[in-house]
Amino acid sequence: MKPLYLIFIIQIFFLNLLSAQQATINIVNQERNSSYRGLSVVDDETVWVSGSNGTVGLSTDAGKNWQWVNPIGYEKIDFRDIEAFDENEALIISAGSPAIFLSTQDGGRSWKEVFSDKRPEIFYDGFAFTSKGVGIAFGDAIRGKMPLLKSVDFGKSWKDISANMHLSITDGEAGFAASGTSIYCNDQGTYWIATGGTVANIYSSTDQGSTWKRYSCPMIQGKNSTGPFSVAFYTSKTGIVVGGDYKEDKNKDKNSLLTNDGGKTWSAPQTAPAGFKSAVIYLSKKQLICTGTSGTDRSNDGGKNWTPIGKESFNAVQKAKKGQAVFLAGDKGKIAKLAL
Repeated sequence: MKPLYLIFIIQIFFLNLLSAQQATINIVNQERNSSYRGLSVVDDETVWVSGSNGTVGLSTDAGKNWQWVNPIGYEKIDFRDIEAFDENEALIISAGSPAIFLSTQDGGRSWKEVFSDKRPEIFYDGFAFTSKGVGIAFGDAIRGKMPLLKSVDFGKSWKDISANMHLSITDGEAGFAASGTSIYCNDQGTYWIATGGTVANIYSSTDQGSTWKRYSCPMIQGKNSTGPFSVAFYTSKTGIVVGGDYKEDKNKDKNSLLTNDGGKTWSAPQTAPAGFKSAVIYLSKKQLICTGTSGTDRSNDGGKNWTPIGKESFNAVQKAKKGQAVFLAGDKGKIAKLAL
């Protein structure tokens, strides 16, 4: 049995190596000196990005050309998350206080403020939407309570549902606004929120935010730089979290976990991604991509084993909601397309 097992391991190694050689990351734009953390890929042609210096970009030709549609009067804001519904309609969220949500219905030519919170402690980490326009936004806890907002109209209006979260948040426990993907939802309205810092947890709601459960996440934790930074699910049961310690981004200890029961329990992969990762996506049941300041990795076996495909730093990665295109965004104005 041992020789057969060895042959199997070797086959997996060369399969991953071949896949890594076939994947290339091509920079499509780097004309703005902004750090992008918000990324939304509507289809194979329509891509939105958002980030520091109040920057919002839109491409309708697969990244070849970009329109810079920055909201007027918000030049110093860092828009950490963006959710786009087509080439005309999109929603952006600011980091820090004041918390500002802006919506556009005309491809960014004009923006409307649809929500604001001026409390000095407020910090929203991101939001996630179903295809029917049901969205939830979450923020770092204030006096042990997690701020939660809900929209049922593609973000045009918001309702405070913080009272639905009856669980107290530990002091020093917070979300990470590193890629807008520390919150995830499926189209059935199940939501997952990942938190880190002093402790790492997964908060899950199967009824569009009406009730919540908490599950412990055995990822690296204990410091304000550690924990899960991104969560994704392929089915309501099969999911993944990635993260680590962004201050030690070459460390791959406990930086990725897998679940087969909706987040109740988590297990480590056989081969972890190479260092800190701030975003992860499923391309299919078997194929996944994760990225971070340590580079970009790919898995061909459902997240059990990972192979690096690029060393350059990125913050976010997203696949087209309707299509196959995969884009990445990062610091120094980098926007890239992944060729598989």
